[in-house]
Amino acid sequence: MSFDTAKYPTLALVESTQELRLLPKETLPQLCDELRRYLLDSVSRSSGHFASGLGTIELTVALHYVYNTPFDRLIWDVGHQAYPHKILTGRRDRIGTIRQKGGLHPFPWRGESEYDVLSVGHSSTSISAGIGVAVAAAKEEKNRRTVCVIGDGAITAGMAFEAMNHAGDIRPDMLVVLNDNEMSISENVGALNNHLAQLLSGKLYSSLREGGKRVFSGVPPIKELLKRTEEHIKGMVVPGTLFEELGFNYIGPVDGHDVQGLVSTLKNMRDLKGPQFLHIMTKKGRGYEPAEKDPIAWHAVPKFDPSSGKLPKSGGGLPGYSQIFGDWLCETAAEDEKLMAVTPAMREGSGMVEFSRRFPDQYFDVAIAEQHAVTFAAGLAIGGYKPVVAIYSTFLQRAYDQLIHDVAIQQLPVLFAIDRAGIVGADGQTHQGAFDLSFLRCIPGMVIMTPSDENECRLMLHTGYHYSDGPSAVRYPRGSVRGVEQTPLAPLPIGKGVVKREGEKLAILNFGTLLPEAEKVAESLNATLVDMRFVKPLDEALILDMAQRHEALITVEENAIMGGAGSGVNETLMAHRKAIPVLNLGLPDHFIPQGTQDEARADIGLNAEGMEARIRDWLTL
Repeated sequence: MSFDTAKYPTLALVESTQELRLLPKETLPQLCDELRRYLLDSVSRSSGHFASGLGTIELTVALHYVYNTPFDRLIWDVGHQAYPHKILTGRRDRIGTIRQKGGLHPFPWRGESEYDVLSVGHSSTSISAGIGVAVAAAKEEKNRRTVCVIGDGAITAGMAFEAMNHAGDIRPDMLVVLNDNEMSISENVGALNNHLAQLLSGKLYSSLREGGKRVFSGVPPIKELLKRTEEHIKGMVVPGTLFEELGFNYIGPVDGHDVQGLVSTLKNMRDLKGPQFLHIMTKKGRGYEPAEKDPIAWHAVPKFDPSSGKLPKSGGGLPGYSQIFGDWLCETAAEDEKLMAVTPAMREGSGMVEFSRRFPDQYFDVAIAEQHAVTFAAGLAIGGYKPVVAIYSTFLQRAYDQLIHDVAIQQLPVLFAIDRAGIVGADGQTHQGAFDLSFLRCIPGMVIMTPSDENECRLMLHTGYHYSDGPSAVRYPRGSVRGVEQTPLAPLPIGKGVVKREGEKLAILNFGTLLPEAEKVAESLNATLVDMRFVKPLDEALILDMAQRHEALITVEENAIMGGAGSGVNETLMAHRKAIPVLNLGLPDHFIPQGTQDEARADIGLNAEGMEARIRDWLTL
């Protein structure tokens, strides 16, 4: 859409941060107001992350106003909140293309702009990267400054504390801004968030102080003791104590929606030496009442009508795989109080809202702490319970060591429900679940299942839940299910595939939800079609039978070809000295950019047309 200068007269003056810094300070509130309206206007037309950006508008304006970006380095954590940053850094007129194929990247992206210092997508990396950037800047000796912005949800992760501990040791010149809106995607949990949110009110501190003064007001020597006690209590209560102990100079909390106050504070802090910590309080969804009231629903939105204040109902009527998982979880927990469900801050995304309400004593949201989630589940299993870890494919990457050491080596029966496997779409490279089959397949003792539809998904979750000899995983994609009939829950035979269609010459071995596309190809080529179901253990007898009865095999999966399920088929054939041609179809050896799931699959040849064309080309070699 073309930019309306009449509607946004102040924003029209700002096509770069250099122009922003030419504005008089008193015009900044007007700029923030226009920026907020422009964000609402553009995201409502294009879809995207919404509530987070509304909450960081004043902070974004103040940071770019005070710091000499892009020379000074501004690092965003996660990046859901970086849309205003993109608008102010030369991408204003393209913001309507965000998350679309060929458009702006959904998060800060180094290849897109010199203002994007760190490419991000997952949380809690900003302080670590910022320390590295600050150390490099100090060696450069050009007075280049470094600022990191991290949310109250992201700062609970262990990596953020590891970084702060290091900063306190080496004392780089840098500023960490804690954007505290008391709300990550799921409501924040854990002791640190309670510390930040509750102690700020200072009720304990003020009641102790006032009560003590009343009781001892007439006893002169006690007054001096009270004064010292009051200072001690204040030291314990104020959240800054924690960050001061880690070696930061703590300032705050300050109002994150007072742009002129932020500018003054940041100017004061800009030239301070050593690690600085600014704690700001903001409101997610600020300035748009529906988003303020329900920031979870308005975190990432489809296209919507801003005047209605309502989000459109998701179309199609069919549930997503996350809901199938959530329904299975409730069904199983109703029968088995030993079930314990664990998620790292992804209650909504993983389909666990109803479960968390119905079975609160069996539900654990451990915050953004994937490593802890997995080892915590190991502890539950040691204690005789039956943990189910609901986790996105790309989040499980963060807990790989714990999966191997704390679960697999100890052969603990932990079920991993792996959501967002394969192509995820609009969130781009950082969120595509491309590697889980590859990195899980090499772990001894794992059982890995790839359902082809929602009923298979339920049966596999049931199978993994009742598998007691070690860990198991069921991986399923983002998106709607096929609408197949659901059968009563019963365990599947471990490591056995099923032949779906008998054909001639070619056999297609399918792993996962690309089965409908593989069915079309099998019909067109009169090929045998097998739903392999299990990546580990593989159905070796079935693979060898297919090799014996066909001239060539094709494997299909929505995972990296390298090391994936197809590689397992190749290894089986080599081990048995079967000289048969095999074509592996899957995700290519590059990171897949944003776009819809259908666009991405078409681009990489993982729809029916693409697969058939690849097979026909291969057969003519």
